[in-house]
Amino acid sequence: MPTRGGSFKIFTLAGISVFVHWSWFLVAVYSIQFRTHEYSSLVGNVAEYLVLFLIVLTHEFGHQLACRSVGGQTHDIVLWPLGGVAYVSPPQRPGAQLWSIAAGPLVNVVLVPVFTILVLISSRLDWFGAHPDAAAFLHNVWWINTGLLIFNLMPVYPLDGGQILRSLLWFPFGRANSLLVASGIGFIGVAGLILLAVLARSIWLGIMAAFILMNCWGGLKQARVLARVAKIPRREGFACPSCKSAPPLGDLWRCGKCGKPFDIFLNQGTCPHCGTQYNATQCLDCGTSAPFAAWCQARTE
Repeated sequence: MPTRGGSFKIFTLAGISVFVHWSWFLVAVYSIQFRTHEYSSLVGNVAEYLVLFLIVLTHEFGHQLACRSVGGQTHDIVLWPLGGVAYVSPPQRPGAQLWSIAAGPLVNVVLVPVFTILVLISSRLDWFGAHPDAAAFLHNVWWINTGLLIFNLMPVYPLDGGQILRSLLWFPFGRANSLLVASGIGFIGVAGLILLAVLARSIWLGIMAAFILMNCWGGLKQARVLARVAKIPRREGFACPSCKSAPPLGDLWRCGKCGKPFDIFLNQGTCPHCGTQYNATQCLDCGTSAPFAAWCQARTE
């Protein structure tokens, strides 16, 4: 996944920082200069690429704001040549995950009738004859938004469609099994993308296939870890304030000072090897951190 490394912060809105990776500018210049010219000047190409930027950005803000609405944590947005990534941490519940993911494509769904009306108006006013650049621009923007929507809804992990599928499977099959199935379907999608990239001789489809392949492999490994953690007996008397799961028994936490594993609940937050004291701990199920007092309080609620 793209990170803030090599990215430039362009602005902050509603407490969410937006970064653009340096490669985005390189691809933007290439696309504007060397793509097939459908306009009488480069102004149309520039405007079209800026609209693509805005559509992707609003899509990512959809993820961020939906995550906030269910009590999750929002972080940065990073835009790069293959799209955008909204770093969000929704609560580890299938409904919260589903809404946080689905809100992104819903932004594109809302934009479809808006752009459709604009295209119909331009056709009714015969802009292709009077204002060909404006008419071509509206049609291209309609296709850009619709294409992004269709592509994102493909049930291929980690695309939005694949994550939506995972969230839906979470209800009947649980957290680990749903990720396992979604990752497996993702590998099938990767094979299809690779075949399409070869037939179309498209380097971009090949890069996208490689990106999806790496994330599917990461999802598969995470699913295996989650499955193992789910089978470990749980410690009574504590519960995660976020996901309400009891912590597993065993030396599953690693000391940040000496690097040795220990059971942080058995030792009341103290590493038995070096004596380092911890006042909070991370939940191995949902990844959130909370003070020990909150773990005790959540168990009694």
